[in-house]
Amino acid sequence: MTRSFVTGGCGFVGRHLIDRLLRLGHDIWVVDDLSTGLHPEQWLRPRATHTTDEGGLNRYFVGGQVVTFLHEDLAVTMLKQLGVVKDGAVLEFPRFDYVFALASVVGGRVKIDGDPIGVAVDLAIDSLFFLWLARNKEKVGRVLYASSSAAYPINCQKAEGHFALRESMIDFSSGELGQPDMTYGWSKLTGEYLSRLAAERYGLKIACVRPFSGYGEDQDLTYPIPAIAFRVARGDDPVVVWGTGQQGRDFVHIEDCITAMWLAVNKIEDGSGVNIGTGILTSFIEAAQLFLKLDRCSRAIKPMIDKPVGVQSRYCDPAGMKAVLGWEPEISREEGFQLVLRKAYDRIATLGPDALERTSS
Repeated sequence: MTRSFVTGGCGFVGRHLIDRLLRLGHDIWVVDDLSTGLHPEQWLRPRATHTTDEGGLNRYFVGGQVVTFLHEDLAVTMLKQLGVVKDGAVLEFPRFDYVFALASVVGGRVKIDGDPIGVAVDLAIDSLFFLWLARNKEKVGRVLYASSSAAYPINCQKAEGHFALRESMIDFSSGELGQPDMTYGWSKLTGEYLSRLAAERYGLKIACVRPFSGYGEDQDLTYPIPAIAFRVARGDDPVVVWGTGQQGRDFVHIEDCITAMWLAVNKIEDGSGVNIGTGILTSFIEAAQLFLKLDRCSRAIKPMIDKPVGVQSRYCDPAGMKAVLGWEPEISREEGFQLVLRKAYDRIATLGPDALERTSS
């Protein structure tokens, strides 16, 4: 039996990762405070043959596998495991073959730009998590730390002189590191540094991944791709995009992200990072145009320059990813956007046309 531990497993990425791990035959432990994630009752219970509640641990039996869910802030869980917080009997974790560190305060640009100190809590989450790893390395197999393309220097992502971001641009041995994107980027850069130390000083087998702009059908509407698709499906005219619309990203479908993560955790052991992206820069205006094309309609597109936009141009050089993982994304932008557009119609039917306005997007 293979057992995995997923922190932050109820979020967008975590749910897709757990789906994949279940298909691979893993038993899974999940810790999530549900600050942004969905309770397993919403996405896991419908597939479960039965469930149990054992002293605050919810167990879901799915296709012969067991998912054990603990509803708790990961920092609190780690403090209890480390003996810093003494709150009755301490939950005894089993040995894990794989550990996937996804837990973080995360959100769209409204969160990243609007509450930078709140996002900086990620520094505490990661430091406690790595301390737990170091103290329990004999009970841990392979580890994956989910970093981000936000860890890359923002001076390489300007409107003028931008270029594809390569793994070598984050080099801890050089003594020179560029400034990442807000506190979210700082936390991910620090997490990568801790990953290197965990591998070099404590002998842990750990990989870092730097996903670019992951998207998917069930992603929260605070993110740009599902939000733009929702506006197109709703029939908005004009279709609003944030900022000038000229800012661009490297959009990669969530299922491709999960495949790359699984490959990385099995191929990388030294704490180094690898990109997950297509290498294709797509502006938000181009994204809206593609959705309109897929919807077989023609409407105006309206920029909203009073909205937060982040850096101007963020896209990867996929050469390192192809060399290290022996893989490249399989879902085309057109195919992935079509899936998101179909889901947008479903969302309008079930949630109502004002669902987007009920978010902060």
